[in-house]
Amino acid sequence: MFSLPGKEVSEEGVRFAYEKGGDRIFLTPERSMEIQEKLGADIIMAFDECVEYPATHERAEKSMERTLRWAERCKAAHQREDQALFGIVQGSMYEDLRKSCAKALVEMDFPGYAIGGLSVGEGLELMDEVLSYTVGELPSEKARYVMGIGLPEDLLCAVGHGVDMFDCVIPTRHARGAVVYSFHGKMRLTHRRYRRDLYPIDTSCLCYTCKNFSRAYIRHLFDAGEMLGTTLAAIHNISFLEELMRRCRAAIAEQRFDDYRNEFFERYRAIPAAR
Repeated sequence: MFSLPGKEVSEEGVRFAYEKGGDRIFLTPERSMEIQEKLGADIIMAFDECVEYPATHERAEKSMERTLRWAERCKAAHQREDQALFGIVQGSMYEDLRKSCAKALVEMDFPGYAIGGLSVGEGLELMDEVLSYTVGELPSEKARYVMGIGLPEDLLCAVGHGVDMFDCVIPTRHARGAVVYSFHGKMRLTHRRYRRDLYPIDTSCLCYTCKNFSRAYIRHLFDAGEMLGTTLAAIHNISFLEELMRRCRAAIAEQRFDDYRNEFFERYRAIPAAR
């Protein structure tokens, strides 16, 4: 709902225009559960309201309280025992609201908990602050999930606070703009410096893209408007994040995650993206 134009939020649910044809649709917590049960996902999400950033304390509080009421309605409507329904912590950037929301959701006893309302323009420093006082309110024996984050630096920040799961369109969205990741930073392959660069995106990467194509060739694909360029960039970005998380898990198992995170940030830098 956060990004839908012209949405109308009420206690009962949300009314919005369907992007194909413009028909008005009314979505309630109960209808959301019905749809997600039919989809059959292993993990489904309670219906919540994510406020814009910045938001006043009053606005965030009203939204958070509605999110809790909707969570109760979702829990009552959810029927499938083979699906894990996660509650979603809201409260914008306010510590008292985040803690209050988290405690209320824990009392409802969901099998897992999500932290929503981040990556909405607040920046890494404020995200780190919110996670520092929110994650600890959620039980460590249950899955803890931050919604909508996917930048490498965001992931390492969240993992450091004990978060287990993430989802985001960033890897493929950046790929469509020719922005790719490496363990030395990110780069935009349409930059002129890559016109004759025969190295793979990341020389240490074993993904299909890096084993078969050069930066120069992928740059050529973008210049020519060939969809293959986006596909190859997306394959690499997703593979990069999978490898990043594998290294995080290994560092945690070896009890050296803080050192690994520091080492990562020492190497990782933004390579100029301008043409």
